[in-house]
Amino acid sequence: MQILPSSLLIGTQRVIREQELRKDVESGTGLGIPDGVLINGIGPFRFDEGLIKGGNPFLTVNVEQGKTYRFRVHNVGISTSLNFRIQNHNLLLVETEGSYTVQQNYANMDIHVGQSFSFLVTMDQNASSDYYIVASPRFVNSSSWARATGVAILHYSNSQGPASGPLPDPPNDYDTYFSMNQARSIRWNVSAGAARPNPQGSFKYGEITVTDVYVILNRPPELINGKWRTTLNGISYLPPSTPLKLAQQFNISGVYKLDFPTKLMNRPAKVDTSLINGTFKGFMEIIFQNNDTTVQNYHLDGYAFFVVGMDIGVWTENSRSTYNKWDGVARCTTQVFPGAWTAILVPLDNSGIWNLRAQNLDSWYLGQEVYVSVVNTEIDQSEAPLPDNIIYCGLLSSLQKDQAQRVKFSSAPSISRSSSTILVMLIIACGAFIG
Repeated sequence: MQILPSSLLIGTQRVIREQELRKDVESGTGLGIPDGVLINGIGPFRFDEGLIKGGNPFLTVNVEQGKTYRFRVHNVGISTSLNFRIQNHNLLLVETEGSYTVQQNYANMDIHVGQSFSFLVTMDQNASSDYYIVASPRFVNSSSWARATGVAILHYSNSQGPASGPLPDPPNDYDTYFSMNQARSIRWNVSAGAARPNPQGSFKYGEITVTDVYVILNRPPELINGKWRTTLNGISYLPPSTPLKLAQQFNISGVYKLDFPTKLMNRPAKVDTSLINGTFKGFMEIIFQNNDTTVQNYHLDGYAFFVVGMDIGVWTENSRSTYNKWDGVARCTTQVFPGAWTAILVPLDNSGIWNLRAQNLDSWYLGQEVYVSVVNTEIDQSEAPLPDNIIYCGLLSSLQKDQAQRVKFSSAPSISRSSSTILVMLIIACGAFIG
């Protein structure tokens, strides 16, 4: 395999100051519609000349007829699902987030915030012209978002002319079932002769006994103590002044509580530093229930989990009968559709304090996250020791040593850097197979 020195980046652009973004989100206002979708930091083909006179540079991916290329596609954006497609070319899915998948052809693929996929694309067209590479927003329900479509050009070395005509059609934006069924069709390749998750010494994850069950419900932003906040199970996460791991390491009480509820409690929503108390070497079942009106995406640090089920409606105990207990794909980020649920299984074999958060930045910024504490009581030295240049703060500030250069940390997620660009991106790495 020959790796080509080319890569793509698709994202949305809207220049705005950080303070304005924070003010908008904290007042209950959304982040708004971006000006356009970027590909590797380059504006889309046929960008609105009303915004940029004469257009702007766009990305061209050069290919040779008859060869097969690997496109690794990442949506590392902040809020919007994207549909990826290449005009007149099939996408052969082979990998997602480090897991080999059953190889299947797709005409297009919905890629949600934080997710990544690898496709093999064969250049089997007659090169009568160039072809469009497209990434368009999904589930936005607004014609105003049409301008945010990202477009690059796939150029055959023997192409006879430029791309022209309409872009390839996306799926119906109101058809949630299409996207859900597409997600269900992605399966783990259990016959691949390569490393794969092996929870508790058994590749048959469906036969492992579940030790902890959490039904985690999210809701749209709501007023808590006069401020707009988002919650998981009625709790909006409050970052403590003393980092969680330091508080645990030094046995400081009162910094956090291991009392995160296993389901939504019948009580008013609140702001708190409440953690999930995970069981080391346990097997946790987490059901995400989305009571918001938009697609929500969740990422768990430190682990790959098995996506075993998703459906429209409210999850019940009977929903387990629909679980895929054999070849559900192992990944670290999953989507939850509006008014729907997604179930994952997580082998808790990695000790530490791990962040479980919404990938949608506005939801995360307003408090939609929780930490999972996994303590190894068998071997205290199982985790890496604190680095020499650690920065102590909060209740441990007196332990701080002088450093030549201080690093400024913020315990809350940042919307953007001052005067920077908001991006919703797909990163595509291309490789050519020489046949």
